[in-house]
Amino acid sequence: MKLFEILLVVLTLASGLILLADKLYFARRRAARAGLLDSEPVLVDYSRAFFPVLAIVLVVRSFIAEPYKIPSSSMMPNLLIGDFILVNKFAYGLRLPLNNARIVPIGEPERGDVVVFHFPGHSENDPNKGENFIKRVIGVPGDEVVFQGDGLILNGTPVKYENKGLYAGHRGQGEGSSLLVEHLPGRTHTVLETDYPRGEGQWTVPAGKYLVMGDNRDNSDDGRFWGLLPEENLRGKAFLIWLNCSGWFCKDGFEPSRIGTGIN
Repeated sequence: MKLFEILLVVLTLASGLILLADKLYFARRRAARAGLLDSEPVLVDYSRAFFPVLAIVLVVRSFIAEPYKIPSSSMMPNLLIGDFILVNKFAYGLRLPLNNARIVPIGEPERGDVVVFHFPGHSENDPNKGENFIKRVIGVPGDEVVFQGDGLILNGTPVKYENKGLYAGHRGQGEGSSLLVEHLPGRTHTVLETDYPRGEGQWTVPAGKYLVMGDNRDNSDDGRFWGLLPEENLRGKAFLIWLNCSGWFCKDGFEPSRIGTGIN
């Protein structure tokens, strides 16, 4: 996705500069030499055709909504492998493409939001550093968070859970896990847990940072293992599933019932 973003920005700028240079200089030369060089160059013709499309895609993808495909089982049972989602790009402020710098502050993540972000990495040499990840916000600035025995304690108050039995699984993932309803303050959603808890610890969330976790608690590489998420890494808020399709041409599965489903 990073490569696509770079390519989109480069092509938009290049086609725009070609049109600008043609309007300011080369078109006048062609007009002055009418009859000799009166046809428009192919490069200008292509730029005129593609620049509006590229510019619209760049603006929409950078400032309005960006598509994202769920690559792993870390957010089950709420987001499944093969889900294609839309990410609200202005929920947490307008950001520039490429460097992700916030230029217009609009809002901040709330506890329970499902967010897409640039992965900070386990280390400077982590090959996945900078890739888009998706997790749920558990701790916001000022929170004291304890995760112990598969249960959360927020600011000294244990989070309530309802056991809904065993999870049936999805395409061979998550079968036999416990399905629980987690009652975060102001937000209720489901999580998966196993008999082998991981990532126990305690965190104090400072300003400009967030603690994020996957809903598949014992099968998620999240902030419990690599640390708190910096605000500047945020990409946006996930809000809609627009397709579920696994494999080329959906040969490994297609679930139309998930289309249009909101993300809790």
